[in-house]
Amino acid sequence: MGDCKSATPMLEGEENLIAAAQNLVKALENRKNLTNDARKILADLGTQLSSITKIHEKKDEEGSSEVEHRLNVVQDKIMNWEVDQSMIWDCGSEEAYEYVKTVDETRKLTETLESLCLNRDSEENELLLRAHDVLQTAMARLEDEFKHMLVQNRQPFEPEHVSFRSNEEDVVDEGSILSFGDYSVEDVLQRDSISRSSEEFIVDLVNPHIIPDLKCIANLMFNANYDQECTQAFISIRKDALDDCLFILDVEKLSIEDVLRMEWGTLNSKIRRWTRAMKIFVQVYLASEKWLSDQIFGDLDTTSSICFAEASKASMLQLLNFAEAIAIGPHQPEKLHRILSMHEVLVDLSPDIDALYINEVGSFVRTECQHVISQLGYCAKATFIEFENAVASNISTNAFRWWRNPPH
Repeated sequence: MGDCKSATPMLEGEENLIAAAQNLVKALENRKNLTNDARKILADLGTQLSSITKIHEKKDEEGSSEVEHRLNVVQDKIMNWEVDQSMIWDCGSEEAYEYVKTVDETRKLTETLESLCLNRDSEENELLLRAHDVLQTAMARLEDEFKHMLVQNRQPFEPEHVSFRSNEEDVVDEGSILSFGDYSVEDVLQRDSISRSSEEFIVDLVNPHIIPDLKCIANLMFNANYDQECTQAFISIRKDALDDCLFILDVEKLSIEDVLRMEWGTLNSKIRRWTRAMKIFVQVYLASEKWLSDQIFGDLDTTSSICFAEASKASMLQLLNFAEAIAIGPHQPEKLHRILSMHEVLVDLSPDIDALYINEVGSFVRTECQHVISQLGYCAKATFIEFENAVASNISTNAFRWWRNPPH
């Protein structure tokens, strides 16, 4: 698979040197002008070279036999775990530790065989193919264990963490107020602007006790070059968790056409929900999601940032698409306050979003956020002009009453 190890060319060089020496001995023995003493010396040298060759062949056979024995042992262990369909990490730390050791031994055996630059028809090549099969079986099992632990130990944003306060002004919205245990959303989001940059509100999205096990599995899979399988497993599980979070926050998946067709009463309610959901999703949930990725993949270069961006990108774009739909909708005067509120929220959250999506994979989210901010700004200006025109053309007590008491 990779290049030959440095030790292998030396063994090949020794074999080539011995072969060259043997050929030289044969050539000299055929010369007619050699003395008897010279012929005796060459004959002894030829015998010694043949002995060296046999010793090398014997060592190769013994080495191959040892590798085959080790491979048989790990294969039996791996396949025994496959017969038992129970999850290994659920069976206790000793069982998990033994499996980790066995998988790592399988990986090392595979690398050893790969380093030999084997001929396709050699016995060692057959061992390499077997080792690859065993390693692949183990990696598939680790992927299943990884997913299982992420799902079973999830600590999601549950409905019991959400309390509701009635609001006379908006019965449809029910004035939902979100809280996390002893912390209300107001406590989380109304932080001082100076301290907010150095303080993050992090919640455990999975049981913290299994983080070391998740990290162990990730390192095993990365060391065996199964990094893509590991990251895709993480991304798929966390995507589902983020979708559930939006559902809990009462954020629907709506197309632009759905939004444009809505009556103002319904739309007004959804904008209010979006404003609260956007704050809690970015500043609490996404911050916690990034923390989880860092805990598992933080030692693996940019893997953590990539996993976070890929897992959360769809959810973020769902929220931004709703704001974009509002921005491109009709410039109705009654929307002005809501549009200004959405614009303000995104501007306030822009530094948080930039800090979360720091690499190239997350650049699309950063760019889309700035694009929506610009669209909302333009929409606010156009709506304000419409509002001015409405006031100028039809001065009414209703218009001024709305301005003095805008909807919350």
